Amino acid sequence: MMRRHTFRGAGFAVPFYLGFLFTFVAPLCYALYQSFYSIESGGLGIGTQKEVFAGLDNFTRGFQDGDFWAGVVRVLLFACVQIPLMLGLALTMALLLDGVARRTAHRYRFSFLVPYMIPGIVAALMWMYLYSPRLGPLTDALETVGIHADFYSSGLIWFSMGNLLTWIHMGFNMLIIYGALQAVPRELFDAARVDGASELRIALSIKVPYVRGALVLTGMLSIIATLQLFNEPLLFRSTAPETVTKSYTPIMTIYYQAFDSNNYHYAAALSVILALIAGGASFLFYKLTNRAQP
Repeated sequence: MMRRHTFRGAGFAVPFYLGFLFTFVAPLCYALYQSFYSIESGGLGIGTQKEVFAGLDNFTRGFQDGDFWAGVVRVLLFACVQIPLMLGLALTMALLLDGVARRTAHRYRFSFLVPYMIPGIVAALMWMYLYSPRLGPLTDALETVGIHADFYSSGLIWFSMGNLLTWIHMGFNMLIIYGALQAVPRELFDAARVDGASELRIALSIKVPYVRGALVLTGMLSIIATLQLFNEPLLFRSTAPETVTKSYTPIMTIYYQAFDSNNYHYAAALSVILALIAGGASFLFYKLTNRAQP
């Protein structure tokens, strides 16, 4: 009887496992397979092309690709600044929302989540309009106070994308942290207030430690998303091609190798390398942040 119930319970997970298999495992295995091959042209390069086994040649080339690794370093440095700022703002918003009466909290929660509900491409186009020196209001507004800002210049392009990404994802991360705050026993707050603790002290000493797991989760997801940064820089490239190059982010390098240079096998090898980098960065972040509470 117990075994029968176990099989019935496992049956509910079959759709998830099938989706996971065909949308994640199968493409990953196919990319790994493609990375061990290359295209070889016969004669002077104008004859027939055939797929030949290349071994680790594509990976060797990938580990020596300076443009690809420059893009990896670029987005990792960007993540070191943008992710802490975004999570800090999300945590602050969650703490403020937690202090609001529950009967009105849902109104603010929905408002904070609206930017995340807007498709990323639409949000990027909207902010590109706001950044535009000819059509957008931000440049003119700053000019009135004596500040000349070119949001598409090499000095401000990362600020422009960081502001956009923070605006989009802050509400989603806030919702995860706020959900973790709801699991904190309310009796702890009452006991702390009886002992004379202020609301700021309660937030720093009780609430923040309790949501550390949610902060680790959102941090890991943000690291993976940053390493896969593609839509925003690709759109910014249409406006500032001299600043946002084809290898500006690692995903852009992979994209142009696959669809511009038609080098699918090398792009597959770079994809596998980037997956290993994302996994390693997430694992390192998890080990450094998810330690047992004293």
